[in-house]
Amino acid sequence: MEEEKKIPPAESQTESLRIGPKAYIALIVAIVYFSGALANVPDAKWLAAFDFSTLMGGFGKVKEGGTFLGSAGVGARQGFLFALSLAPGVMLALGCLEILSHYGALKAAQKLLTPLLRPLLGIPGVTGLALITDLQSTDAGAALTRELYEDKLITKKELVIMSSWQYSGAGMINNYFTIGSGAFAFLIAPLFIPLVLIFIFKFVGAIFVRFMLNTVYKGDFRNE
Repeated sequence: MEEEKKIPPAESQTESLRIGPKAYIALIVAIVYFSGALANVPDAKWLAAFDFSTLMGGFGKVKEGGTFLGSAGVGARQGFLFALSLAPGVMLALGCLEILSHYGALKAAQKLLTPLLRPLLGIPGVTGLALITDLQSTDAGAALTRELYEDKLITKKELVIMSSWQYSGAGMINNYFTIGSGAFAFLIAPLFIPLVLIFIFKFVGAIFVRFMLNTVYKGDFRNE
């Protein structure tokens, strides 16, 4: 006769959910690493070595005005090469996230950010790192979001809300200071004001999507 399996006490079940200083340190490292805060420090440029976008690097020029994609190329081949160029960034982001998760960064994010993100967007704090990553890299942010969904840490409704937040002003920091730099000379307001407005409207768009999912499309998520 087989022995009945003993159910561990509640204390042992919640032991793994306890968050220590190491987890908060890992979360701070993750935020700084993915946020781009160290990318351009005037008096300490060596700190860029600890920045995600810096470690991602960039392509050199094959010829003047061109890249490894060539020039004037349109079609499936160009699309495939572009998609291939995204792989290193996604792999780097996922690898770093695995290391940071091992030290409890996701658990710390869930505890700290849930009181903020749950009332605003209806999503758990564990999504915080994916949202922060999206500010620099749309591809890495999307990859982290997909991993959260596949690991069943977020529901389908939360996935849609996250996607709406990320899609609006995707790669905000990088795109603003690269593509948007051409319009800086014509700005009559300080540079940070448009950036702050973009960030605010990311939340406005996500809140609107949340409202629609809870009203018009409420039946689509009835079984969750």
